[in-house]
Amino acid sequence: RTWALPMFASCGSPRPKQAARPPTPLAQSMPIELEAPFWGFMGAAFALVFSNMGAAYGTGKSGIGISTLGVGQPELIMKSIVPVVMAGGVGVYGLIIPVIIANGV
Repeated sequence: RTWALPMFASCGSPRPKQAARPPTPLAQSMPIELEAPFWGFMGAAFALVFSNMGAAYGTGKSGIGISTLGVGQPELIMKSIVPVVMAGGVGVYGLIIPVIIANGV
């Protein structure tokens, strides 16, 4: 007794020819998600908000440190301005990146 599996029943026969389809434009072949721009702009907004919140927090914490240092060693105040400048740099970076993100959306 031989076993004939249905999936192998047509192994010897040629495949029927299929009609050639015209190429579809790229815009029709790719699904478009309508919420994609929303999430892109939300990412830009989150980058702006959280980077500037971090810069403000860093500026505040380093300002507290500078004022504490100024009481004990006033000659070191100008050397301790660097963290404030670095926190301001993070804030400026946080203003530039959302613009780049928004242009890409």
